Amino acid sequence: MDKTNGMLTVFFDEPFWVGVFERSEKGKLSAAKVSFGAEPKESEVWDYVLRHYYKLKFSPAVKAKTKQTADNPKRRQRNARKQLSTAGIGTKSQQALKLMQEQMKTERKQITKEQREAEKHRQFELKQQKRRKKHKGH
Repeated sequence: MDKTNGMLTVFFDEPFWVGVFERSEKGKLSAAKVSFGAEPKESEVWDYVLRHYYKLKFSPAVKAKTKQTADNPKRRQRNARKQLSTAGIGTKSQQALKLMQEQMKTERKQITKEQREAEKHRQFELKQQKRRKKHKGH
């Protein structure tokens, strides 16, 4: 049976509050980044998770080691406090988000190139039509 673990880290990244969703399953980690704007309340974050989690666009999975944690509630609380004290995103999450950003960048470049080529072709066709029209003497 495969386990899927999820974690949300909310931190202040000048000038916005940002949330990073980390999802790990089968030893692979993927992440999604969300900007909240003003500091979100706990109820607002919970509402966002409930309403928009399945709409999040997660990055491609990056291989990551998963640690087996004890089910001791005090240990979990201690680990949560430790994670809150450290600012920023985990490095694996950063790698996953960077990979997603690079993929989006290449997609944008490809789309822009296709649009530019289509515009160039359209201009060429207009010139050709104009030339043919002139040649006919109209």
